[in-house]
Amino acid sequence: SDEGGKYGKGEIKAELDINESLWFFDCHFKNDPVMPGCLGLDGFWQLIGFFLTWAGGQGRGRALGVKDLKFKGQVRPFHEKIIYQIDIRKFITKPTYMAWGDAVLEVKDKAIYFAKGLQVGLFDKLTWDYGKDPALDPF
Repeated sequence: SDEGGKYGKGEIKAELDINESLWFFDCHFKNDPVMPGCLGLDGFWQLIGFFLTWAGGQGRGRALGVKDLKFKGQVRPFHEKIIYQIDIRKFITKPTYMAWGDAVLEVKDKAIYFAKGLQVGLFDKLTWDYGKDPALDPF
């Protein structure tokens, strides 16, 4: 929603079904399966990017940062689902679509990942012509 949330600028809520067949449980870690924390963080960024396109933005999404991140629990194969809750703190459309937000990931009604100051933007002309000088990268 582009309204509501803790700051009145919008909120995102999403769920992911968890089961032992998810690809990362076999390799992270051997005999100690856990969802990589970086995937939870990337989920926050991806959802903010989705919010920006849902709000009318165009271009390629880029994660621009996070100010504070804490992991206080783990996602295991026996958990049935995780819930992403993101509160949009700031949202702009010029010069490009960009949003900042704070997020929590929950498992079994317990908040386990906490992110503050997530930032995502949408940008045009980010295609890469392999073989050219990397210094010419537009981003």
